[in-house]
Amino acid sequence: MTRLKPVWIDKSISLNSKIRLMRSLVTSIFLYACESWTLTAELQRRIQAMEMRCYRKILHISYKDHVTNEEVRAKIQQAIGPHEDLLTIVKRHKLQWYGHVSRSSGLAKTILQGTVKGGKRQGGQRKRWEDNIREWTGLEFGKSQRAVENRENGENWLQNHLSCG
Repeated sequence: MTRLKPVWIDKSISLNSKIRLMRSLVTSIFLYACESWTLTAELQRRIQAMEMRCYRKILHISYKDHVTNEEVRAKIQQAIGPHEDLLTIVKRHKLQWYGHVSRSSGLAKTILQGTVKGGKRQGGQRKRWEDNIREWTGLEFGKSQRAVENRENGENWLQNHLSCG
């Protein structure tokens, strides 16, 4: 984002072009390997903060200007129309990867279904990768794997749970 500062400052480049550049260059790098992330509340907050930071940079809005995130989103939506926010894209990528791995028969599926032997760790329970899937779908892990076995049903399943989660 910083290396593109001359682009963000340039007044001859339209806002629509700047947003498209940001979504193609910055977002694609940001989303690298997002399928493996465990989305905790803290990480979700940081993803949304990064997205807002990028949009504010493009719109030349300082944090000293008391402009709410909703106003920033409205300006972006007015410029490019309806679009998915970064957190929704991360969730979609993760659910698509989950469906892909659940339908495969490779090492990734074995690892996804496997558990590690041992006792409980000291302290509170940490959120696990599959906890996100369970939380977004409302299904137990085994039932959600059976739901995505058929690719066509899996795509419908994915769309239904993206709108809910």
